[in-house]
Amino acid sequence: MIGYVTIGTHDMEKAKAFWTTLLEPLGAKLIMDMGRIAFIGSGMDKPMLSVCTPADEGDPQPGNGNMLAFPGGSRQDVDKLYARAIELGGTDEGPAGERMPTFYGGYFRDPDGNKAVFYHMG
Repeated sequence: MIGYVTIGTHDMEKAKAFWTTLLEPLGAKLIMDMGRIAFIGSGMDKPMLSVCTPADEGDPQPGNGNMLAFPGGSRQDVDKLYARAIELGGTDEGPAGERMPTFYGGYFRDPDGNKAVFYHMG
């Protein structure tokens, strides 16, 4: 149902490097780069993440209550992906662990402050 989600950045090159490197283990790559916006995913027919500099040239602002959620595959993979996010310059928003029965997640923010989680259900 979701085609793509867009988040803002101050630095396109840094954002593209962070997200493509982070999501590479999930099969993602840079699919399309149009200068001020770039699309990252595993195919044009799959949900994608796009990073962009705002069209109004204003300061990108992470939304309060907005968060990207990526299925990690397993608890072990969530641990690895969360650690990878931190190694790439992300900041901790709650280390990987069980949040409630059947939900395991690791929360972080990217270098621009956008919040995300790798999770496993079950």
